[in-house]
Amino acid sequence: MHILFLSDNFPPEVNAPASRTFEHCREWVALGAQVTVITCAPNYPQGKVFDGYQNRLWQSEIVEGIHVIRVWSFITANEGFTRRILDYISFMVSATLAAFFMRKVNIVVGTSPQFFTACAAWLVGRIKCVPWVFELRDIWPESIKAVGAMSDSLTIRLLVRLELFLYRNATSIITVTHTFKSILIQRGIDEKKIQVLTNGVDLNHFVPREKDSDLAYELGLDNKFVAGYIGTHGMAHGLETLLDAAQLIQSRSGGENICFLFLGNGVKKTELVAGAKSRGLTNILFLDSVCKADVTRYWSLLDTSIIHLRKTDLFASVIPSKLFECMGMGIPVLHGVAGESAQIVFTEQVGEVFESGNSGQLVELLLDLKTDPIRLNKYRKNGIDASKKYDRKHLAAKMLGILGGLVNK
Repeated sequence: MHILFLSDNFPPEVNAPASRTFEHCREWVALGAQVTVITCAPNYPQGKVFDGYQNRLWQSEIVEGIHVIRVWSFITANEGFTRRILDYISFMVSATLAAFFMRKVNIVVGTSPQFFTACAAWLVGRIKCVPWVFELRDIWPESIKAVGAMSDSLTIRLLVRLELFLYRNATSIITVTHTFKSILIQRGIDEKKIQVLTNGVDLNHFVPREKDSDLAYELGLDNKFVAGYIGTHGMAHGLETLLDAAQLIQSRSGGENICFLFLGNGVKKTELVAGAKSRGLTNILFLDSVCKADVTRYWSLLDTSIIHLRKTDLFASVIPSKLFECMGMGIPVLHGVAGESAQIVFTEQVGEVFESGNSGQLVELLLDLKTDPIRLNKYRKNGIDASKKYDRKHLAAKMLGILGGLVNK
């Protein structure tokens, strides 16, 4: 079976779509499938092409058995609605043209968050007369409105019509949460063609490890209780709440040795750094993104990981992929996201849930965990045990079975 996978994110980018796509495709190759990925030059989230790559019409490489084709796109930082739409549309066009040269394709997969990649998958599927799958990672364009990037308008309404067209015309839809499936059913999409395959974790990479003492010394984190946020610093994440918590803790008894570590980049990072400086916060350390091979060194420094999204009904339907990485490494979670992901934290007993945007509640939980090593150890152990349910290897095999079933039909 030859799987053609379209995704505008792929390693060496380290965001969730890139990791999921690569880890699934790698496992499919190991299970005997032929996999071709069409993507663009790595540039997310800063809109700068990574060292060693160029934004050319066509670049080809083999990555762990995966045939990777990189095509030209209009590259911009992950900010500004119009420029990002140009980015998405340019990749859609380039990916569609590149797909014409792929021979003997049995099935096409297009992944979101943005759905212009799925548009390309629909067109390629029609032209090649093969099934196409919409891998739904985000309810888009509703998420544009949720982060305040754009209000309701004619443009949004036209995008919603396109969104529904893609749902109705996909051979199959694979969503990453059960809540997404429920939303689609409520919008009239045939339940029979919707499958749920949650995000997961590469348990060969995200494994429990002792604190990296050399790195802790280098960063001045020796003898600190480290609360970390690792990931994109974007509009959806509401990281101002963490700044508020750091400010409260800096003035609280018992908060002297608590440090907030921010690792990553994104559209809001400059504003966050400036905000911390203007408030005189000395208990925050900002670091730029690191390659995936090194990221677990930084995860190892965390006594607890903070996961947070802005408080909206839409974000209550998502499950941040970093939750599973925390579980795999045995890092207790302070989870500021409601809904399905909060239920996982409760059910698996891997941390505590706080209300999104509630910095005071976050501070109280931090101070409690700092003085309760027994509870911390319980969350660590529970996370390691529960992560086995979300092993990416098993999830990839399940998805390959779904794709194979569609091809056989």
